[in-house]
Amino acid sequence: MDLHDFALIAVILAIAAAAGLVATRLRQPMIVAFIGVGVLVGPTGTGWVVADSTIELLARMGIAILLFLVGLRLDMHLIRTTGPVALITGLGQVLFTAVIGYLLAVGFDMDTVAALYVALALTFSSTIIIVKLLSDTRELEQIHGRIAVGLLIVQDIIVVLVMIAINAFGQRTDDTMTVSIVLVVAKGLGLMAGIALLMKFVLPWLLNQVARSQELLVLFGVAYAVSVAAVTETLGFSSEVGAFVAGVSLASTPYRDALGARLVSLRDFLLLFFFLDLGAGLDFADAAGHLPEAVIFSLFVLVGKPLIVVVIMSAMRYPVRIGFATGLPLAQISEFSLILAALGLSLGHITNATVSLITVIGLVTIGGSTYLILYSHRIYRRIERWLRVLEWTGSRRAEPAEADRAVYAILYGLGRFGRHVADQLSAAGHRVLAVDFDPHRLAANNREGITAVFGSAEDLHFLESLPLAQARFVISTIPLLDVNMALLHGLRHHGYPGHVVVTAHTPHDADQLRYAGAEFILEPFSLAAEAASEVFTRLAGNEDGGATHPGTEAGDRRPKDPDQSPT
Repeated sequence: MDLHDFALIAVILAIAAAAGLVATRLRQPMIVAFIGVGVLVGPTGTGWVVADSTIELLARMGIAILLFLVGLRLDMHLIRTTGPVALITGLGQVLFTAVIGYLLAVGFDMDTVAALYVALALTFSSTIIIVKLLSDTRELEQIHGRIAVGLLIVQDIIVVLVMIAINAFGQRTDDTMTVSIVLVVAKGLGLMAGIALLMKFVLPWLLNQVARSQELLVLFGVAYAVSVAAVTETLGFSSEVGAFVAGVSLASTPYRDALGARLVSLRDFLLLFFFLDLGAGLDFADAAGHLPEAVIFSLFVLVGKPLIVVVIMSAMRYPVRIGFATGLPLAQISEFSLILAALGLSLGHITNATVSLITVIGLVTIGGSTYLILYSHRIYRRIERWLRVLEWTGSRRAEPAEADRAVYAILYGLGRFGRHVADQLSAAGHRVLAVDFDPHRLAANNREGITAVFGSAEDLHFLESLPLAQARFVISTIPLLDVNMALLHGLRHHGYPGHVVVTAHTPHDADQLRYAGAEFILEPFSLAAEAASEVFTRLAGNEDGGATHPGTEAGDRRPKDPDQSPT
């Protein structure tokens, strides 16, 4: 096709939009569509796009913005609040995946350097895809979602350190290794000192001035990220490292969320050009010869990585279900894996064949893991009986001394709804034993009359340690159908004689729980809708009759808060 640059970009963008539409209909992330378009318009496909300075510049801008946003959202507090599990699981998963991946690569007769790159590529998972899918399925704020995000932060830090190491020591020089290390450390310390001075004396004042205009805030963010990236590249590090450091330096400011939200669309647009550039440089001429490797590596990522997480978390005495829900989203390789492969190719460490292999693994695993996440509950029900062999019979249960034997109610879940229920019961003079498996929620509980212990609603053994004979109510404020079904089964198994109250988010779930024998069912959304309807009806009556006004006795009558109507 003989088109000038502007028309060619227009055609490519139109193809990308069409591919994106197909991807969304197939419930696939946009990254799959972008990679496909890159291959389609590259030399392997139509040949419309070849690697040139324009495409490469836009691609580097996209990677810089991506890493800037990763650094901007780096929340070390999240790792602390999820306890040691995020750090230990993250490091353990990276170590075991890399070792097994390396052994598999060596088994396929790859040379040492190529095997290392493949092993590292298998290790990392896509923060963008996982956070988006967990958000879509409303699992981001659940305990496994919080652990998964903390684990991804650990991975992001590791991949940046790996990229620094590759850039620092990956190129041959005439200097001795000792001199190289000293220079790298000195320049790194100098960079960190400069950024620290900016964070303390310049950035707070500058951001206050810039943030008066939202357009200027976005422009400043892009300019700052690219400028720091250019400085680090001049110092001998990669521009990607500089963009990440720039993001970290703004992560503690009050403007990070506004800045991050406004740069997401620009990131997604510019990443298209990275995958165009990647596709333009790929050569699938010998892809058929690497098909067995691609299949084995993809199966290892789709099955092995989640299993590694399950085993590690089970060893830390987390319920198998939580380990499974945390590990399954990691069953793909990351956009950083592709960036790492492109970096290795530019440094001459690996060939196009290795980059093509990693890209194929990425396409297969990213596409496959999307469906694994969407159907995770069904998959778990099918394989639960096999995973149960990994369950520790002593999984984090409350000691009898922790459970007040005069409790009035045992309450599962200390989320927003659960806290309101516990507070109402405590205010009425009742003793409450609250059960949750989120360490952050347990640590934050300081309410009088409420004892909080670590436990899972699905753990039959855990029920044995609870004072079921003394409690008049067992209340679950967890709105997950599978969890409540398991709790009902466990209570029947132990012959619990009191009242059981469970929570449902949808009428369908309520019907399922009612059919399973639930005595009382809380529906927070329905209760909130009824309360809102009462408010609107009363306000409309006030406007029509004019008899009452806000502040009078009649106008002050308020419907009951649905969060405060547990029983």
